[in-house]
Order: sequence, then C-alpha cells, then structure tokens
Amino acid sequence: MNFTHYDLGHVERGSVVVVTLSGSAANVRLMDGSNLSNFRSGRRHTYHGGLAKSSPIRLAVPHSGRWHLTVDMQGLRGTVRSGVQVVPGSALRPLPTLNEAPLRSVPSLVREPANDVAPADDDMADPRTFDVFISHASEDKADVVRPLAEALKAGGLSVWYDEFELRIGDSLRRKIDRGLAGSRFGIVVLSQAFFGRGWPEYELDGLVTRAVSGEQILLPIWHNVTKREVIGYSPSLADRLARSTATHTVEDIAAEIIEVVGARDLAA
Repeated sequence: MNFTHYDLGHVERGSVVVVTLSGSAANVRLMDGSNLSNFRSGRRHTYHGGLAKSSPIRLAVPHSGRWHLTVDMQGLRGTVRSGVQVVPGSALRPLPTLNEAPLRSVPSLVREPANDVAPADDDMADPRTFDVFISHASEDKADVVRPLAEALKAGGLSVWYDEFELRIGDSLRRKIDRGLAGSRFGIVVLSQAFFGRGWPEYELDGLVTRAVSGEQILLPIWHNVTKREVIGYSPSLADRLARSTATHTVEDIAAEIIEVVGARDLAA
C-alpha cells in the first residue's frame, strides 16, 4: 500500500500534530514506532486519527515519545497532498488570545475607498481598486494561496493575486507596485518558504509601509510556522492580529475576510 510517512521524532505530551490536506479525503494515522511497523506489515495496529474529510486535522499527543504520522488513500478515490506541523503544548495557549480576535472587532482593518490614492506613474495607470492583495511564496500556492484567492473572488471581492493579474511580458515590479497601491486589504502568508525570499519580502515591505497612522490593513496568515518562528522573523508581525491554518481552514479565513470587507462597503 502506498502512503506518506512523517517521522515526527520525539514529541512531548500535550503537543498537537496539525495535518493539512489538499485534495481528497484521506486516512490519517498517528502512531508510535511499534504500531508503525505493524502497519507497514499489514498487521493489526492501533493509532490516533482516522478518515479525515476536512482540513486541518488536529491530533493531540497522548504521551511523550517518538511518533510517526501516515497519510494514505486505502479504500478511497482521488489524490491528496499533505503537510504536517507539530505545535508544542506551550505554544498553543497564547495564539488565540493574542492573535485571533474577530476581524470585525478592528474598526480600522480596512481602509475606506476614499483614502485610496492612484499612482502618479502614467505607465501604471489602472482605474481599478482591489479589495485584497495577497503576498506569498510560490511554494504555498497549492495548499493555501490559490484556494484562498479563488474563495475570495467567488465571494465577490476583487483580488490582486499573481495568477489573476500577471501576464507574459509584464513588468513584475510595476504590476506589484500597482497592486499594492490600489489595494484596501493586504494578506501575507507567512511560512518557512516565505522567510528570506526577495519578491515576497518586497511585497510585505510595501504592505507594511501602507499601514499609515496605526491603521491595520495587513492580515498575516501563519502556515506551518510557530509563534517562535514568526517572532524570529519579525516581532512586529508576531503581535499583529492574524489567522493560522493550524486553527482555521482556508474557507473559514476567506469567509471572515469577505464579511469584513463587504460590511465596510455597505457602510461606505
């Protein structure tokens, strides 16, 4: 039987294994070494988890030790891609209270359309105002960014996303600058792939620069990163209101953004 195996190493009791799936439903099994050996051999084994029809899946580690996780399609149709993050128990408590307040509770989260200033460069002339600009690393397109962009677009928002806007021959810097200047709401998908990358950091610098007079127009989405890793990259980003793919599905995040942006449009 084909399956994807993740050797999680030593994991402390109380930690949570967060599994993200993209594609079909799959069987997700969290096991110790002896049960993994039985699973490989087709023998009787015990595990935590089971059939996962939605993502993410969170599995609590019952005791400290070396743990393994497998993802397989036994008895199922389709294909699936998976990712795994181990969240230490000590990292679970601060995130919801510090970073995950309801978006609608922040009155200045979305700039009013009247505050938007069109670029002065004639070569970048474009009458459109985008509701949302998404900054990301290309490695995160399939699991997070493309489904998020498509969900926002389906919800009636105008989205600056490179696959929607860039064409062969376009000036990348000019198109990005135009998108940054004409967007009311910025999203940055923070991941290991994002950290230290040139174009994503260029976009992030532009989004941060547009946070004028304390207005928060930037929503970080943490993808398979811990609070400690975000602090190491940018302490100011770690303190911002955020969402995490470990605690919210892409659909949940998109629905909340659509609600907030739509409510501000009605009030404008």
